[in-house]
Amino acid sequence: MASRTSRLPGFHKLTPSERLRFVAEWAGLSEEEARVLSAEGGLPLDVADRMVENVIGFMPLPLGVAVNFLINGRDYLVPMAIEEPSVIAAASNAARLARVRGGFRAGASRPVMIGQVQVVDLEDPFKALLAVLKAKGEVAEAANRRDPVLVRLGGGVVDVTGRVIDTEAGYMLIVELHVDVRDAMGANAVNAMCEAVAPLIEELTGGRVLLRILTNLAVERLAWAEAVFDRDAIGGGGVVDAVLKAYAFAAADPYRAATHNKGIMNGVVAVALATGNDTRALEAGAHAYAARSGRYQPLTTWWRTEEGHLAGRIELPMAVGVVGGATAVHPVAKVARKILGVNSAVELAQVMASVGLAQNFAALRALATEGIQRGHMKLHARNLAMAAGAPRHLVDQVARQMVEEGDVSYERARQIVAQLASQVKTDM
Repeated sequence: MASRTSRLPGFHKLTPSERLRFVAEWAGLSEEEARVLSAEGGLPLDVADRMVENVIGFMPLPLGVAVNFLINGRDYLVPMAIEEPSVIAAASNAARLARVRGGFRAGASRPVMIGQVQVVDLEDPFKALLAVLKAKGEVAEAANRRDPVLVRLGGGVVDVTGRVIDTEAGYMLIVELHVDVRDAMGANAVNAMCEAVAPLIEELTGGRVLLRILTNLAVERLAWAEAVFDRDAIGGGGVVDAVLKAYAFAAADPYRAATHNKGIMNGVVAVALATGNDTRALEAGAHAYAARSGRYQPLTTWWRTEEGHLAGRIELPMAVGVVGGATAVHPVAKVARKILGVNSAVELAQVMASVGLAQNFAALRALATEGIQRGHMKLHARNLAMAAGAPRHLVDQVARQMVEEGDVSYERARQIVAQLASQVKTDM
């Protein structure tokens, strides 16, 4: 490979096997690792049977790579697992445009997750809170004893806090463990710590511990990314104006904001799936964070720079890991992580935030200019052609004809497939 750059013009025109060869060389994949990504490899049934219950088979998703990403001065190929057409293409195109002004600048906070211990049946919940806070060192020690390996790696409980909340079932004390989980997503470690401190908290408060579990609203584990999109590169000042008005719509209206944020999560979740991370936790945390002010709002902010360019920033909870869970046992997730080349959970969070920002820019630009359907339907046409029964060698022909006619629909696909089939019979 002449130079290591993720700027790859024409990458989408290569065949899948050609793309895989390039990525294998980029990431230094062995032949066995490359086979894992092919139809003949993947997830062995016996491994799947140990991962979840009642296994009967697989539900495969396409795995692609987004190209062109330049994040904090480093080039990345970003594996993404998703069934929706145009997402990977949109992210790649947005990353290409971001490169004009230096790519993405990203960061992430310390990987601290919060575990919650619910205490009920208290005579005086505020007195109970004071008792816990006075003994917070003892509580932290009890929690850390549950996971000495995490502590040895530099993680563990960094703080113990508490809150008294008023509920329809009466006042409750919520004791919260703030745990640095290092390079893990951290759910298992935090939940185990909450279980471990429960007897001590009951002794300190005189109450009864009920729930002991982490929260997915990981407000102390945030990731953010910023980028400037050159005015001329994205189509001129009119496009900048249109994107800012589209953003203003989302900032003012929760109905629009929900779809705005869904587009962001298209990218975030696709990377999470590819790397074996918990997509449900990410979705829950992101949408709860978007509503933290009491009103549901966009996860991104967009503005015009002094030079007239378009600038954007994203910030959201990013509870992801590179060790433990499916990331450690799923063969494809392990290879995907090698392709991405991240060395820590913090770095993975930065990449995923950048992908989310790229996805949002691509969606806003498309919506504010040509409309979302034009590019999306070009790619969706192939799915319709296959659903209508087009033989593999005719799928692109059927899709191209629908796009040229401006009628991308299942019914039109069926008609074209039937016409082609009748032509074959006539020729015979």
